[in-house]
Amino acid sequence: MDKNKQGAVPRHVAIIMDGNNRWAKKRLLPGVAGHKAGVDAVRAVIEVCAESGVEVLTLFAFSSENWQRPAEEVGALMELFLGALRREAKRLLDNDISLRIIGDRSRFHPELQAAMREAELLTAGNRRFTLQIAANYGGQWDIAQAAQRLAREVQAGHLQPEDITPELIQGCLATGDLPLPDLCIRTGGEHRISNFLLWQLAYSELYFSDLYWPDFKHEAMRKALADFATRQRRFGKTSEQVEAEARP
Repeated sequence: MDKNKQGAVPRHVAIIMDGNNRWAKKRLLPGVAGHKAGVDAVRAVIEVCAESGVEVLTLFAFSSENWQRPAEEVGALMELFLGALRREAKRLLDNDISLRIIGDRSRFHPELQAAMREAELLTAGNRRFTLQIAANYGGQWDIAQAAQRLAREVQAGHLQPEDITPELIQGCLATGDLPLPDLCIRTGGEHRISNFLLWQLAYSELYFSDLYWPDFKHEAMRKALADFATRQRRFGKTSEQVEAEARP
């Protein structure tokens, strides 16, 4: 697919799912109710992406900084995550969707880590679409772990410092074998990327929605994809250069 072509479908969509707590608060409900309601939005967005030809969907489920939230909320989120993994893995398998989870898993309970591995193994052979969940993930962590991998290669004598290129760093990131995100969506009315895929989003189109995540469903996702289709991606070139390259 021509990355400069207007009207194109993004190969990789990344979403910061924001606003669950505010959605619940507005309805005088506990915060966890918003997270539970957000699961329906996840299903809706997966459906739209799969039917539209998107190849990869990355969802920011739990950031490195989210551990600072109240212990009761964190515990409820872990239970919700565990239940969703066990409940949704079969649905993903039946729909030919592969699941990948990126982030530092070491802080999660062993039972949750095991459920992650089982869901990934169950869906590993699926080819229609890749769903990637960022859990205990941070963009700074991702770049640091890539740097550590390359430092070990230098230390072992397999690599020279001057051999390290942006392409080599990118290949060592958690998403290194996947296309870079073409479109990053954030819900909830906030206009920041909050330590999400810092390296990978360098040339992504950004789309911000005022909807809280539980309300971001089929129509909202289609609207975001339609907006992306109107954008001209120049990657440092002029509009005239891009248009000339697009001519047959």
